[in-house]
Amino acid sequence: MHTTALVLFSGGQDSSTCLAHALTHYQRVETLAFDYGQRHAVELEARLAVREAIVQRFPAWADKLGQDHLLDSSVLGQISETSLTRDTAIAMESSGLPNTFVPGRNLLFLTLAAALAYRRGLQVVVTGVCETDFSGYPDCRDDTMKAMQVALSLGMDRRLLIDTPLMWIDKAQTWQLAQDLGQQADANGGGKALVDLIVEHSHTCYLGNRSLRHPWGYGCGTCPACELRASGHARWQAQH
Repeated sequence: MHTTALVLFSGGQDSSTCLAHALTHYQRVETLAFDYGQRHAVELEARLAVREAIVQRFPAWADKLGQDHLLDSSVLGQISETSLTRDTAIAMESSGLPNTFVPGRNLLFLTLAAALAYRRGLQVVVTGVCETDFSGYPDCRDDTMKAMQVALSLGMDRRLLIDTPLMWIDKAQTWQLAQDLGQQADANGGGKALVDLIVEHSHTCYLGNRSLRHPWGYGCGTCPACELRASGHARWQAQH
């Protein structure tokens, strides 16, 4: 039985929901973030605010939440020319992928996460990758995750589970999942509390803009990440 987990935790909406998922399903949970020279480095601060808010609002989860880790992955910025690591406009490339795609990012992140999990004695790596509402990134696909799970388990000679709770749901369903998880943790308004926490403290905007507050959270409102988050929130709200 899997009882311990490491969450790839950027501090965005998806990874915050994944953290709540992990705290619901595992007895000990640690978090991991990466500094790879991203333009939206404000997310590295947001993740600490999310963690602190979860500890204050959900005592049952606070007891399970362990250490936070931050790894320097700046090599990604050195070898990639993308709009997430350079001050360039977000656009589609001739390959059909947006220039927000950082080649090898998730592959490197999972490898480093697996190594840390090995050292920390953690059995599961939780990540918010998704095939339903995504930008076409090949390293977010279910096949990629399954292949990485096999490769990492073989390479470290230890069974490692990669848990992808958002893989087959869209952004509207991700908001609903956050509400459901909050409700499970605290029947006295916990669902709304977790959604409000994610809106107020998480960060998803590619441009790192926290000067504009929208019903779905902070962001520029025009980058692909903001548009996806906003449309999902609108669809979710329409269902309530």
